[in-house]
Amino acid sequence: MLIETKRAHPETFGGTTCFNVTNAMSRLAHRLLLLGLSALLGACATGRGPSEVATEDTSKSFNTVVVDAGHGGKDNGAYRNFGGAEKIATLDVAQRLSRKLRESNLKTIMTRNSDVFIPLEERVAIENAQKNCIFVSIHFNDSRRRGIRGFETYYHSASSMELANRIQTRLMTIPRSANRGVHHANFRVLRLAKYPAVLVECGFLSNPREGGEARDSEYRDALADQIAEAIVEQRHGGGHRTAKRDESAGESPLFNNN
Repeated sequence: MLIETKRAHPETFGGTTCFNVTNAMSRLAHRLLLLGLSALLGACATGRGPSEVATEDTSKSFNTVVVDAGHGGKDNGAYRNFGGAEKIATLDVAQRLSRKLRESNLKTIMTRNSDVFIPLEERVAIENAQKNCIFVSIHFNDSRRRGIRGFETYYHSASSMELANRIQTRLMTIPRSANRGVHHANFRVLRLAKYPAVLVECGFLSNPREGGEARDSEYRDALADQIAEAIVEQRHGGGHRTAKRDESAGESPLFNNN
């Protein structure tokens, strides 16, 4: 913080300039001001800032999953000729994931169920308004280097780390997958979440192979399947599996030409 002080004009008394008294008083006032600012800044540093949220650990007790399809509406996310618009792929995977979780008797809430723009704060608010839930955000990655590929899973709170690791481990069972690891991140949808929250990067649209796979309905179903398996295992233990997919449910109308 920049503090601007004005220099006092010299005063005379009995023909003598009173610089010493004026300067001493000025230095004292300046010192008191700095002490006050230091105390204020110290209080700000130790107190909880407006962007910090205390996370409730529901990682083993949740009965609701808030499924977040990244981007949407005016926000395309990544867009590549190989994989198309990220907002379309994320919505399809999120819808499949939601259906699989409901088949396993978990309640799901979608932050968006169509091609609409939802601000990040509103996505977090949807999760924070629930009781006993977790938050899973679906994304696809992008890079200027076409050779970069693989899955990544991100978390912020300690209570989210186990779920992030489970999801990453399950994704690695998909054939020819590349492991880019589990990472701590300060993303807004993770940092502001009241409950355990993870963000899953389901491969690179900029990579010719992964971008092409992102357009394939069977591949998107495999992504949703493995993420759902990890979530159900997190809730019920490693021996539990998701219910079998209802083959009569059909494909998402967004991708029915694939």
